[in-house]
Amino acid sequence: MSSNSNYATGRRKTSVARVWMKPGSGQITINKQPVTDYFRRQTLVLIVKQPLDLLEKTDSYDIFATVNGGGWSGQAGAVRLGISRCLTQIDERDKKALRSEGFLTRDSREVERKKYGRKKARKRFQFSKR
Repeated sequence: MSSNSNYATGRRKTSVARVWMKPGSGQITINKQPVTDYFRRQTLVLIVKQPLDLLEKTDSYDIFATVNGGGWSGQAGAVRLGISRCLTQIDERDKKALRSEGFLTRDSREVERKKYGRKKARKRFQFSKR
């Protein structure tokens, strides 16, 4: 990307998003596709746009992101964190508003691993006394 762009990384679950942001008309491109084509569910598109809507800068920046790993929800969350971090690089005064909405907090919840001798991570087989 050009020198006047900002870069940030966002993570959620096992997804990693690399986000570049530069002044523009409000186009959001994820993995070389428009955001509405990549995230087919409207709720995921809304998650990605939340920080921009909060600061009313929806049409101010062009966003280019590459995201890999995880599923749709994790990827949307990772892109949102990356966008939020870019916005704080551009204007430090926006940090308080983004922080209060929780957009700058890395959601550290991960999938618990499956244990041996069990069906899933915590589910056990039916206990029989006799």
